[in-house]
Amino acid sequence: MGPAEVSADGGDGAAVQTEEDAFLGFVDYAMSELSPEEEERGSTRDSGSGGDGGGGGDERRGPAWSWVVSRILKTCLAYSSGVTPAIILSELFQSWSEHNRYLTSKRRLEHMIPMEKRRRRTRLSNTVTIDSIYEKNFLSTSSILEAVVLKAYVLPGTDIYMLNLGDFWSSCTIDLYLHRRYYNLVHPDHGILREGREIFLTGCCLRTGMTGSGQPRLLPTEYLLILLDEDQDEDAMLLGAQFCSDSFSSISLDTSKEDPSYSFYTRQEKTNLFHFFFNLFCLVKSIGQLEVHGKFGYVQRRQITLDCDGISLNLVLWGDQILLGNLLSVGSMLALDRPFIASTSDSKLGANEDICLEFGSATQLYLVPFIQPEEQVLIACTQTRSQRSRMATVTDQSQDFNNSQVTLPLDSQGSVDFRNYPFRLFVINLCGKMTGINLYGLVRDIHRDVESAEVIYSMTLEDVTGAVVVKLHLSTCWSLGRLNVGHTIYITGLTCCMTSGNLPKVSWHEKDLGASLIDLSGLPALLNSSCLHKLSLLSSLSNRMNATHICNIHLVEVDHRRLYSRNLHAVCGHFVNERPDGSLECSLCRCSCDDELVRGFHLRVHLQDESATVSAWCAGQTATELLQISPDDFFELPEVEQAMYLYTLENEGFLVALANTKVCCEGSSMTVDDESETIWEIVRAQKCD
Repeated sequence: MGPAEVSADGGDGAAVQTEEDAFLGFVDYAMSELSPEEEERGSTRDSGSGGDGGGGGDERRGPAWSWVVSRILKTCLAYSSGVTPAIILSELFQSWSEHNRYLTSKRRLEHMIPMEKRRRRTRLSNTVTIDSIYEKNFLSTSSILEAVVLKAYVLPGTDIYMLNLGDFWSSCTIDLYLHRRYYNLVHPDHGILREGREIFLTGCCLRTGMTGSGQPRLLPTEYLLILLDEDQDEDAMLLGAQFCSDSFSSISLDTSKEDPSYSFYTRQEKTNLFHFFFNLFCLVKSIGQLEVHGKFGYVQRRQITLDCDGISLNLVLWGDQILLGNLLSVGSMLALDRPFIASTSDSKLGANEDICLEFGSATQLYLVPFIQPEEQVLIACTQTRSQRSRMATVTDQSQDFNNSQVTLPLDSQGSVDFRNYPFRLFVINLCGKMTGINLYGLVRDIHRDVESAEVIYSMTLEDVTGAVVVKLHLSTCWSLGRLNVGHTIYITGLTCCMTSGNLPKVSWHEKDLGASLIDLSGLPALLNSSCLHKLSLLSSLSNRMNATHICNIHLVEVDHRRLYSRNLHAVCGHFVNERPDGSLECSLCRCSCDDELVRGFHLRVHLQDESATVSAWCAGQTATELLQISPDDFFELPEVEQAMYLYTLENEGFLVALANTKVCCEGSSMTVDDESETIWEIVRAQKCD
């Protein structure tokens, strides 16, 4: 099969021109600042996928488009009063420098671990760096260290073994007091814990250095996994000599009482050259969630399901041992030396099997990490010329083949992971077997799927290339704030497959790692961040429908007849309607919300600048900000005083964010007015001095 291709616009191959959007323009500017052409030119020969931030290989210094957008939005959320270009670029440079810090230290370690292995192995989610330990002077027991042994030595005058550790992202090293259960592995002649050996650690505690007592050190931990490489002769011989005599089918409770010493090697697939090992290889099939047991809920348990030639067996972790589960990933290969054989009835598992494995006092674990497969994906025609130009500066100018594609990882289901795709993805680029998708566009419709037992919303997302329906799978209830039609959003963590009618089926699961949805229209920092928006004239609104507009206006009239007090659903901020039986139902969530109500404004106002006058509406907190009074205080006033108060607001200046809520899908529950004219929602408002 040839390389996978991201679908293009099908025209003459011209790139889709980015819509006039100041936020997108700043993203392009920031990317150009992080990827200087002169520094990048000729510095790499690989367009493959690398770390979490870049779309290229380990030598590729330019960040992915989605990485830059996510960091800018993260900065906006941290600085709600507004950001400047200096603040954003400073945060970006610091984050990108930390992300690529391993580039300065890898030369010290690259002779130990092949570059190919480092690039393709998935980094564990709770991994911390040695540099961050020194910076914070703190280490959580649930943190993970992916380290390399630089040296093993004995403290002078003692029999205590120490390991000097480094990692690929840090310039510092740190010493670990080795737990005594691993002393047999540091023998100078036949030990494997020596220079160049990779290990995973968790459950570590930090002994901070007091005045005059030296540098911080890591205290001993039992939870250490030794990484093996089947392509290395020494490791292949270890696996063959120690883990080829036992299988799951040979275990029984009777035999375990007589000889409790077993060694197993669990493997993903049968690709090893030693073919006589095949019947002993098993897959890390699944990693269970944390369970809590006991009368007072203090006994923690986690099950790791291993599969060997169709035979499954559980490795059960108890108490602090559950941290070991964080070091494993589905598809990895696990070698168990002397696990404890336990009865499932004693472990209260309620399983069909009679026995299970446990991490005993003599158990040692070896891991052959899952090497993530990759696939070459053609760069879509939808990329702008400036984006293609930047791609060319970080690839070999003589290799046209590389200039037209990028290498991306595959997930465990064989879908291409676009999390680190270097460019912006558009709706037209969506095709089957895609995951890690991020999209930037406008909400054109959103409603709940009331027929589903789960909490699922259907959202129509539109960009300059088209629209697509996204199924939002929420954990419990609505948790995305006040999202409305016309709002500009950035959503990450989407997956896409094709229906039988060859249409994209896009879904989003709130609980998935990396899943987020940010409403740019409602960002508090947007109004005060002049670098992220361009002021629009009211006369241009009808010509530019596909954007959130920032306008400097003053109030011409606040229509007292169009100002109402309405109940809003506290969870989502949308209006509630009365059912025939008298109960109240949220217009968005389609659920009873009698106990989750807040009182809010719903008003209609006229806005004016030097170019035009426009009618707009607002509700909830935005209306309170515009009127500068709470609903309770306002409606306690006599009607005459209410009218006088509204009159005092006329000609006051505001900076507002406007979204078009009239142009939406047919049948949308979000339509707020029956008039034929375009209705603009004031998403945010800020009084001008």
